[in-house]
Amino acid sequence: MKLYISADMEGISGIIDPSYIDPDRGKNYERGRRLMTHDVNAVIEAAVEFGATEILVADSHYKMSNLLIEELHPQATLLCGSPRNFSMMEGLDSSFDAALFVGYHARHGIPGVLSHTMSGVIKNLYVNGQVVGEFGFNAIYAALCGVPVCFVSGDDQIAQEAIELCPSISTAIVKRAVSRTSAACLSLSASARELKEKTKQALTSVPLLTPLGVKVPLELAIEFAHTGQAEMAAIVPGTEYRVGTTHVTFQAQDQYELYKVMRAMINLAGTVEFC
Repeated sequence: MKLYISADMEGISGIIDPSYIDPDRGKNYERGRRLMTHDVNAVIEAAVEFGATEILVADSHYKMSNLLIEELHPQATLLCGSPRNFSMMEGLDSSFDAALFVGYHARHGIPGVLSHTMSGVIKNLYVNGQVVGEFGFNAIYAALCGVPVCFVSGDDQIAQEAIELCPSISTAIVKRAVSRTSAACLSLSASARELKEKTKQALTSVPLLTPLGVKVPLELAIEFAHTGQAEMAAIVPGTEYRVGTTHVTFQAQDQYELYKVMRAMINLAGTVEFC
């Protein structure tokens, strides 16, 4: 069994506010790195016990250099650093049996811990008219690679968001959101048990899973926080933008174009001051 793990940080055990996830200004960032490595290791350990023979872990938070390789389970290979063409999903292809999303968070506008969608410039992200967060966007990418997403860990809000899109997914809830920067968190020993149990449950279901159904071509639509950001995003060739709005759309032919254009649009939009 060959597995792909995409590991974000906001949904990790014990992480509740930006001080844990910001490598530049976060006073708890080093703690956050250890917590992230703890959760990923629990999933890897369960996968190895289940019989996985190859595991690629894609560090998928911010600059993508957060996991502590010196503490990572030796059976996994770590993909880290940026830029990467396909960001959180770099390295995934049809040779993988399943994808697991560790430490994910709810999309923008949902009352989950540290909820957002890709970047602070995005208010809403749509694929083929359906609003998606990072979970949904990455699950669509995986589906078009022919790979089902069998597992997600994080708070109760991302669990619900994932189930709505992928009803058969296994969810490991390591905390319950009280507000965007507060949660009732399991102890690390309890979260490790939850992560391991739900990982094995997910892997048991893999032979019965099919990738998410997605139609191509893909209509990508981004609602930005303000018009200046939309104007910058519309510089990308092939985009459609109506002056005075905050929406920019693009028709992508496959998952690779979808991901690259999304990244280009939000990077351009991020050059505009919010004032």
